[in-house]
Amino acid sequence: MPSALLVQYFGDLPTPREGEDFSEWRQRHFKATKRFKKRVLARYTEGTLIRLLDNKLAETRKAALFALGLLGTMEANSPMARLLHDGDNDVADMATASLWNLWFRADSEENNTELQKATRIRDREKALECMTNLINKAPDFAEALNQRAIIYFRMKQYEDSIADCQRALDLNPWHFGAQVGMAQSFMKMKKHRSALKAFRNTLKIHPRMEGVADAIRTLEKVLGEDGGGRKDDKK
Repeated sequence: MPSALLVQYFGDLPTPREGEDFSEWRQRHFKATKRFKKRVLARYTEGTLIRLLDNKLAETRKAALFALGLLGTMEANSPMARLLHDGDNDVADMATASLWNLWFRADSEENNTELQKATRIRDREKALECMTNLINKAPDFAEALNQRAIIYFRMKQYEDSIADCQRALDLNPWHFGAQVGMAQSFMKMKKHRSALKAFRNTLKIHPRMEGVADAIRTLEKVLGEDGGGRKDDKK
């Protein structure tokens, strides 16, 4: 059975011990994850892991998602994203985390490393410059665009943030982070109808995304109370 070993490897990953220091837990998990990757690479192809996403056992789907998040290519993006709609909450949560892992290493190793470094820069102007340089070098790197959108949002440059979110979604239609980021920018601009549409699109991608259903209900109430939105909000 092709899933049996994968589930075993996944089950061998450590869980936090009671009272364990986070740095100690992180080190244990890092070492175990390296071993997990080595074991999976020796036994499984990406195609096999993708097929296991359809397995009837939730633990198998979780294990395949975890493996693809660490080792898969963007070929696995759509099959993984479909499990955001999985009937098992733990599987959907694993899909969320594993997709982020996939997106952050979706380009060359050099560009992936550059993205990681840029996200750790606290100075916003410097972070923006580094992210823009990366995007100029790798214009199809959707996560770089999403991360620059976050920087623009923090700088209150909401139109620029929306533009980058849209570019990220054009490259990766499953990017729930970019979709909700667009909604939040529209909210800041008080474009409630556009925000509502963007939040609804987020739920189409990720039906369990935290806070989105509440935001939709609030906006529906607001738009109902003011007759469908202000003049600048008819999109």
